[in-house]
Amino acid sequence: MHENPDVVRSDLRGFLAERFYIPNPDQLPDDASLLEKGVVNSAGFIELIGFLEERFQIAVEHEEILPENLASVDRLVRYVLRKLESGENQPAP
Repeated sequence: MHENPDVVRSDLRGFLAERFYIPNPDQLPDDASLLEKGVVNSAGFIELIGFLEERFQIAVEHEEILPENLASVDRLVRYVLRKLESGENQPAP
């Protein structure tokens, strides 16, 4: 599956704005830490991972739940695109 990075970014930002409190979603920088900015807490990451798996049909492996993959919109976009390009680890039904 091939996704446009802008579509991935838009879908991620839409999900975050819909599910979590962000006073001014348009002012949240793509490189801002979602945890440090108070957008997502540890329980919120579970919901975020569920969204990634369902929307993009990828499996987020336990060892991939790291800040370098999930900490910001930019990192999430890169992670999703990398998973999609590799074609690995489709989620279990």
